[in-house]
Amino acid sequence: MLLIRSVVFNTAFYANMILRMIVFAPYYFLASRKAAFSVPKGWASSSNWLMGKIVGATFEIEGLENIPEGGCIFTPKHQSVWDTFALMPHYPDPVYILKRELLWIPLFGWYLARQRMIPVNRGARGKVMVEVMKRTKEEMASGRQLIIYPEGTRRTPGAEPDYRYGIARIYRDAKVPVVPVVAHWGLFWGRRKLVKYPGHFKVRILPAIQPGMQPDAFYKHLIETLETASDQLLIETVAANPHLPLPPTASKRLAELKAEQKTEQTSV
Repeated sequence: MLLIRSVVFNTAFYANMILRMIVFAPYYFLASRKAAFSVPKGWASSSNWLMGKIVGATFEIEGLENIPEGGCIFTPKHQSVWDTFALMPHYPDPVYILKRELLWIPLFGWYLARQRMIPVNRGARGKVMVEVMKRTKEEMASGRQLIIYPEGTRRTPGAEPDYRYGIARIYRDAKVPVVPVVAHWGLFWGRRKLVKYPGHFKVRILPAIQPGMQPDAFYKHLIETLETASDQLLIETVAANPHLPLPPTASKRLAELKAEQKTEQTSV
């Protein structure tokens, strides 16, 4: 049954995306950029609805009050295709830093370009980061919200953290609040996994880290903030969804957290 539901969802998900891109194309490319963003937001909302109705996976958001007005940087933990769009309806005017190859996809890439997303060649260094930072400043100066995954790529739940220092440079130069976001999307929609799992989980938007810290101090603080919150939410998510088959990384991390908890209790 899980496999059937997953196949039905995958079919509906991509059909929904393609049909919306075709049907709404005239409005999307003729309307103002900000008005046109209602199309991707509508697609994201409908995709979340499909995930709930077909697969039975739903989520709730904690901390919406932590989203500041105007320009800011969101730094979500990245585990799944789902987390790339699920929160889109709650971002006022987001801009994503994404791999440039996505812009090469017919129609889909044109939609991304219309919203002035920031492409990056992940194999290049030096000058490319200068250009990315220039584009980032230009977009955020108009009050947009930058969405960047500080680990650079998808990680399975519970995996060892692997953060890129580029986020510290962007924080230093952008001089806007950074909003950490954690959730364990990957337990329900895994990386390169066909089967999707039902359940209910929380997305936690944490208090913003204000500008002004030294880059090294910010980098360390961001990692500690995200990993501590992610560990706590992993415990909560698994407890609320005991039916979930856990990836080895999640099982290992849960065992480590239990061992740490026992050690703390013993020392007390």
